[in-house]
Amino acid sequence: MPEPRLRIRPATPEDASTVVGFVRGLAEFEREPASSVRLTEADLLRDGFGEHPRFEVLIAEVDGAPAGFALFFPNYSTWEGRAGLYIEDLFVDERARGTGAGRALVVEVARLAVKRGFARVDLSVLDWNPAREFYDRLGFRHQSEWLAYRLDGDPLLALAAGSEEAPSEG
Repeated sequence: MPEPRLRIRPATPEDASTVVGFVRGLAEFEREPASSVRLTEADLLRDGFGEHPRFEVLIAEVDGAPAGFALFFPNYSTWEGRAGLYIEDLFVDERARGTGAGRALVVEVARLAVKRGFARVDLSVLDWNPAREFYDRLGFRHQSEWLAYRLDGDPLLALAAGSEEAPSEG
C-alpha cells in the first residue's frame, strides 16, 4: 500500500468551514461538547483573513483531503527580546492520525518561526492528553513551574469596569 501523500499549506478564506469543523472536532477530543465552540466562519474570516490578521492557520492534507490544522499567532518574550509563535490549536482528524500530519504541521510552524527570526514556539496541552509524549519527542519541554490563568466572562467585565472583587461563581 502506498504512503499517503501529505501536504501542508496556508489556509485560505475558502477553508473557514473546514477550520470550524476541526475546532469542533478538537472540542470533542478534549471532552467538551462541540456546541461549546462559539467560533463561526465569519469570526475566522474577520480575524484571520481581514486587514489585520490576528492569527494564521495551516491545513494538513492527506491524499488531497483536509486532515488537520494548526492555528497560531505571534507572542513576545521580554526576556528574549524577540517574538515567538504560540500554537493555540493543533488537531488531526482521527482518520489521519499516524500519517505524520501532526508532526508536519508543527515542523512548518517551527520553520516559520526560524524564518522570521523568532526565538521559540509555545503551546499548551491538557494534562491527560496522550499527545504530551508526541510533544516531548519533538523537543518541547514541559514548563511545570508555570500555571495557566484565565480571565473571561463576568469577572473580565467586572475588572474592566474597575470592580474591586470578581463576581462570585453561582
